Amino acid sequence: MDRKRFFSGFIWKFSERTMSQLVSFIVSIVLARILSPNDYGIVALVNVFIIIADVFVTSGFSSSLIQKKEATKTDFSTIFWCSLIFSIVIYSVIFFLAPWIAKFYRNEQLTLVLRVFALKLPISAFNSIQQAYVSRSLAFRKIFVSTSIATIFSGVMGIVFALLGWGVWALVIQYIVNAITETMVLFLQIPWKPRLLFSIDSAKSLLGFGWKVLATDLLGQFFNQLRSLVIGRFYTAADLAYYNRGQQFPNILTNNIDATISSVLFPVMSKYSDDSDKLKLMVRRSIRTSTYLLMPFMLGMAVTAKPLIILILTKKWIEAVPFMQCLCISGAFGSVSNANMQVIKASGRSDVLLNLELIKKPIYLVFLIASIKISVFAVAVSMSIYSITATLINMFPNKKIIGYSYREQFSDLLPALALSFLMMIGTFPIQYLNWNPFLMLTVQVVVGAIIYLGGSVLFKMESFTYLLGLLKSKRKN
Repeated sequence: MDRKRFFSGFIWKFSERTMSQLVSFIVSIVLARILSPNDYGIVALVNVFIIIADVFVTSGFSSSLIQKKEATKTDFSTIFWCSLIFSIVIYSVIFFLAPWIAKFYRNEQLTLVLRVFALKLPISAFNSIQQAYVSRSLAFRKIFVSTSIATIFSGVMGIVFALLGWGVWALVIQYIVNAITETMVLFLQIPWKPRLLFSIDSAKSLLGFGWKVLATDLLGQFFNQLRSLVIGRFYTAADLAYYNRGQQFPNILTNNIDATISSVLFPVMSKYSDDSDKLKLMVRRSIRTSTYLLMPFMLGMAVTAKPLIILILTKKWIEAVPFMQCLCISGAFGSVSNANMQVIKASGRSDVLLNLELIKKPIYLVFLIASIKISVFAVAVSMSIYSITATLINMFPNKKIIGYSYREQFSDLLPALALSFLMMIGTFPIQYLNWNPFLMLTVQVVVGAIIYLGGSVLFKMESFTYLLGLLKSKRKN
């Protein structure tokens, strides 16, 4: 029964992520052809502050509701009010700091953009509790509906305002409309509504777990976004846009596969927080499946980066190619790191999560400082090296928590990694042929698919057989 619920939840969550990313990707292509790299750079810089602020509003609060085995109506209302109050406080801080931030980056336009953009924080506070309610019941179909409607509607709004010449404000409107629409649609779908209930005991109990998750995510997001803050300060907004655009393509895959698995895995794992054997089986399956799906796409995208960007974004964005290639390679290992983090969180060991961040972030800082004065591309390389290092660090605690050793983890991920590299080697020489981008991309994709799927059959890849069995079973049902 749990397997069926997990697979059903995975399908709906994956569908939601795919729909959201596909529509967002199409919209971003249209907007990239209308707007300038500088417009995107301004929004990327502002979004850094919003992402960090959003951690205070959403992270920890919703996780504590999902992790608790029996969450009551009072628990939900208590966490909602805590999250909402935090969002108002954080918005006030951003509102007053906006002029100083704009002055620091020598761009007065940032003041108003930041103040308006930050209005999505109270909306995120509401939405995070809705998401927790849906996650507990694995009713991800409701998120699929709300996200699909919000993404399409906000995308249309963004394109309309871009065509009307609103520039950077077209992107701001798109983000705000998306947040409002998604929250409103979920409000109509789920029975949970905010109530005038608050319990000090409930707040203490939930925040006892949640504050460590919040601190962990805050450290993670701050340092993840630090490179954008530094690039925006030492280089131009356009340089930041090229970096972020190169990151967008691999993010589409990691958000669809990696984020889907973690969204479904955490609430399911939380139900077995006292059963280490069960948790080990689940995380092993997660790593085998996610690496089998993610690695060929990421390494294949690194090879096809140039024709892909020319075809989709035009030569105006050609400077994003090396960033995309570098970040694709590091992104291939993200699912391994994330799966390990989810099992630690589901076990209730938020203290371990926090300790891991305190170990990793000084290493991150060393890599960033060493590369920032060289070039933006050097930053991308250093971040890729750090991502692989962080994965190795995140793997370590689970030997003690669930008995999942380095040796077992490498044996689970190496088959997909080896076959993906074989595919990469087979498709790499094609880029030196004097063909137009469309033909080159088509041939690389076809050859890569033949090598990977053929290798899966030839070497009898366990993950390939497992996924094939699931699909056949789903089709029969």
